[in-house]
Amino acid sequence: MSKHQASYQQHIEELQSRTREALQREGLEGLVIHSGQGKRLFLDDNHYPFKVNPQFKAWVPVIDNPNCWLVVNGEDKPTLIFYRPEDFWHKVPPAPQDFWTDSFNIILLQQADAVEKHLPYDKRGFAYVGEYIEVAKALGFENVNPDRVLHYLHYQRAYKTDYELECMREANKLAVAGHKAAEQAFLEGKSEFDINLAYSAACRQGDNDVPYTSIIALNEHAAILHYMQCDTIAPKQSRSFLIDAGANYHGYAADITRTYSQNSTLFSDLIQAVDKVTLTLVDSLKPSVAYTDIHLLAHAGIAQILQDTGIVNLPAADIVEQGITRTFFPHGIGHFLGLQVHDVGGLVNDDRGTPKPAPEEHPFLRCTRIIEARQVFTIEPGLYFIDSLLRDLKATPASKYINWDTVDTYRPFGGIRIEDNIIVHRDKNENMTRDLNLK
Repeated sequence: MSKHQASYQQHIEELQSRTREALQREGLEGLVIHSGQGKRLFLDDNHYPFKVNPQFKAWVPVIDNPNCWLVVNGEDKPTLIFYRPEDFWHKVPPAPQDFWTDSFNIILLQQADAVEKHLPYDKRGFAYVGEYIEVAKALGFENVNPDRVLHYLHYQRAYKTDYELECMREANKLAVAGHKAAEQAFLEGKSEFDINLAYSAACRQGDNDVPYTSIIALNEHAAILHYMQCDTIAPKQSRSFLIDAGANYHGYAADITRTYSQNSTLFSDLIQAVDKVTLTLVDSLKPSVAYTDIHLLAHAGIAQILQDTGIVNLPAADIVEQGITRTFFPHGIGHFLGLQVHDVGGLVNDDRGTPKPAPEEHPFLRCTRIIEARQVFTIEPGLYFIDSLLRDLKATPASKYINWDTVDTYRPFGGIRIEDNIIVHRDKNENMTRDLNLK
């Protein structure tokens, strides 16, 4: 048995244990987890790209096959109902035969609408977990996505098994290869479209394979936090480049951001200052520390940059106190990472789902949990020159502290974000991104 197989078996044992506890809380016999199904475009016979139910891919690394089902009860060997139709229009997936298949009783399903005969006959003790409520009702499930089950499972998702950590390291390897190729394409003056192609070619994943739409932003586009377009024509001058792009491995995500400058020492120095903040925050991730405190440290770091560069004519502490940093750093410092890019369970206080919302003055923070070992986070401070937020700031009394000529000097570069993927261990942090020599 390989090391990967052994860690996967331990992963399944952990999921079985979590399932037993979740079922006990809800008084259930078992869960029926749906991988999902194809969605047709409106007035069309084509489908949207398939995205699997995260609760399904937690068990099996099958991310591209709709109409599959899992029956789990935390005790018996799980049953996988694997969709394998007769079909000459589309590729039919091969019968499962991989490192993970010994952990399941596998039933091959030829017709999607014939699944009922393979599901528990008496469904009163079983809950459906998935997106398709009408399908669940048609199959006779009365209990659909029970809160106590999902709250518990989502909370526990924050603690990664060895198998999950292996997958996330591999996802980082793929993404880092793409990032290095994208940097080279930027230095060659290529368009956003061509940079994206270079990224995909290097990590061997297309737009429907990566865990989120890549942000490939040149110049002022870097000031758009979720810039999802790709211009096909290269700008006359490529001043700056922000890339936020990830990769998938067995359904686990990497999420990495870098910013580059071309022929501007001024902007390169600003990138280095933000990079230093990123590394300082990574070192601050420790068990028993509140993730909210990391976010507040980020604002202190960004404020110091604003003071040092003369963008704001105030001491750093006053810049934070007056809320000026929120103009230049408007998003959260990061989030849980795993089966989903913004992994679940970040804004709760316990495994019963008691809400623990983001602070009122920092509403976009995606995690408020206490940091613990085996959790995986992104750390992603940023410093941006966003026209709409700058206009709002100019209309406040704090405008008099802003050196608007300096702001205008930086505006054509858009902004900066530096994002690493971090595993927190009991006695150290593992920076998966930097360990792969992505500076």
